[in-house]
Order: sequence, then structure tokens, then C-alpha cells
Amino acid sequence: MLEAENLMVFFENALALNGFSMQVKPGEIIGVIGSNSAGKTTLMNTLSGLIIDMRIKEKRKGGERITVYGRILYKGKDITDYPPNERVKMGIVLSRERHPIFPESSVAENFQIAGYLRKRAEINQVRKYVYSLFPTLESLRKRKAGFLSGGEQQMLAIGMALVVKPELLLLDEPLLGLSPLMQKAVMDAILDLNKTEGITVILSEQFARPVLPVINRGYVVENGMLTLTGTGKELMNNPEIKAAYFGV
Repeated sequence: MLEAENLMVFFENALALNGFSMQVKPGEIIGVIGSNSAGKTTLMNTLSGLIIDMRIKEKRKGGERITVYGRILYKGKDITDYPPNERVKMGIVLSRERHPIFPESSVAENFQIAGYLRKRAEINQVRKYVYSLFPTLESLRKRKAGFLSGGEQQMLAIGMALVVKPELLLLDEPLLGLSPLMQKAVMDAILDLNKTEGITVILSEQFARPVLPVINRGYVVENGMLTLTGTGKELMNNPEIKAAYFGV
């Protein structure tokens, strides 16, 4: 479904992603595991095409120079130079870290905004599904999103991404700042939408413990480089992973 070949991303002279390659098959849940500043967000921005918008904006204002090398193939098509809006049309949707929602709008209005290219009936259908995934959101549908808790905002952000009807959903640190209970709720929802809706998922996380039991395969990233790969079970049983992420 998706192949990334030898991706390299420079911010000025700083190397954020170094020769990273990965393959994603339809229906898989793929985990990208790494500590803070390991290169996870840069990878997600590169796969989604957001890095192209970032590069253009920086160039316009004479800011940081961003350089990208490598290739990205989606369903056999080279999309390396496709901007993010074109990738969204192809079914690649990114839910960014720290749940970027519209704080002055209600929960229901956030869904409407996210689905501005969709018919009302489609939005309502997805919204019902999101409410079944996250029942808390239905009771808060009239509340301004800015007054939601961190976990509730994360649920809303994932729901907004689903309104766009993704085939490949990119989740950048969906568990960041959440309680263990909220982390479990989010991971259960990811598993459900993968199995029920057939959505392929790539999620990046520094919290490996709740992620590894759910993923089919994982890629461990350190300093922008791929250091380890394997199934979720293999990574859970790896002594290096246990030492680095589980403290054992």
C-alpha cells in the first residue's frame, strides 16, 4: 500500500530523518516507536506531505531551509512531490500531535469543519460511528472544543480525521499527555476502526507499552534512523526495548 524509500530530511544542516525506509500493507496497524525528538513527527509530516507546505512557507519568509530526499510510493504511484491536499484526496490523512482542533467551535461544529468537502449525510454517518467509538463525545457535542480535556480533544481530533474518510490514517503521538485509562480507550478505538472499517493505520508513539500489543509490525527510530523492526510481539520480548521503554 505504501512504501517509503531512503527518506532523508534536513532542517538547515540538522539531519532529522536519515535513510528511513518502511513498507505498509493494506489493513495493517504499523507502529513507529521512538523517544522525544527521534524523528517520528518529521516522518509523519513527510508521509502526509505536510513537509512540502512547511518547506514552502519557510522559503517564503526566508526562514529555515528544509530539504527532503527519497521516495514515497502509494499504491504503486510515486507521490513524493504531491502536496498534502492531493494526498488527502487519495486517502492519506494525518491526525497531528497535540490534537489541533478548533477551540471556539463546538464538538459537532468541528466535525462539520473537518468534513467541508463531504456531504452532510456522510458527515452524520461518520459522526455516529465516532460517537460509538468515543461515547463521551456525544454527551459533549454542544461544548466548545477548547473546554474539553486533553483526552477528549484527542478523541475529537481522531474523529475529525475519520470524517475525511481515510484509507491510510496517520496518527502522530495520539497518546501524548493522556492518562493510562484514556490511552487504553484510544488504542481500543484504533483497533476497532482498523477491524471494522478496514482502515490501515500508521501511528507514532514514545509510549511503547500500550502500542506494542496492538500493532502488526513496528519500526524503532533513534536520532532519525531506523534501529530495529519486528512484529509487536517480537519487539515486546526484545530486551533492548524492555530496557529503553519499559524500564526493565
